[in-house]
Amino acid sequence: MMGFSVQRWAAWAPGLVNPASWETWLATPHPLPAEGTPALAAMPAMMRRRVDRLGRIALQAAYDAHVDAPDAPVIFASRYGDLGRSVELLTQLARSEPLSPTSFSLSVHNAIGALYSIARGDTSAYAAIAAGEETVEAAFTEACGLLSDGVPRVLVVVYDEPVPTPWEHFSRDVAFPHAWACLLSASTGADAIHLDCADSAPDSPVAAAEPTDLPADLRALRFLVSGASRWEHAAGGRCWRWARHA
Repeated sequence: MMGFSVQRWAAWAPGLVNPASWETWLATPHPLPAEGTPALAAMPAMMRRRVDRLGRIALQAAYDAHVDAPDAPVIFASRYGDLGRSVELLTQLARSEPLSPTSFSLSVHNAIGALYSIARGDTSAYAAIAAGEETVEAAFTEACGLLSDGVPRVLVVVYDEPVPTPWEHFSRDVAFPHAWACLLSASTGADAIHLDCADSAPDSPVAAAEPTDLPADLRALRFLVSGASRWEHAAGGRCWRWARHA
């Protein structure tokens, strides 16, 4: 797969708003506040008012990583998306209450990407990806495909928040709302990162040995920003291998 490097990255969570604080926290994770919303000052106020907390967090990370870089394709990746809004809509349907067209339009996975594109006046391609526990790998695979086609840079934005009632028993992996974004470019140099996968049995040594102090997406971020040479993620019957070649 095409090698890539991270030109710039950004992340946002309650209590963690800049790369320095994130690097410290990723080295020694500890509980974070469950509440908090970024200002999202870069987005026009009329559009900002339509975006709920998860969308604001994702968009804040996107703006911070993109900054003054030229327009680029953007891949928004979330395992669960805005389930809170979906629960609200389903509850209204069950009660035979009228639904808000705006609320429905913003409940789908590609809504945040559309708002980002419109707000920036950016006509570059954007995509929305949800691939279960392999969501991050799917997003980076898509990004590498674009880079191999000659696109100079791709922005990947990963975001999630705790699963709301009544679905919280399906997953407790995400303890707090967060988002992170990486601006990627193709690379064949010493800093190149490669991602590949192979079949892996559920009880393989990799699956058993992998630390689980963080959700998988934040373990991926820790690898990307720490300078580590290797990280392996067993998921979906596969072993995803992230490697940095020195």
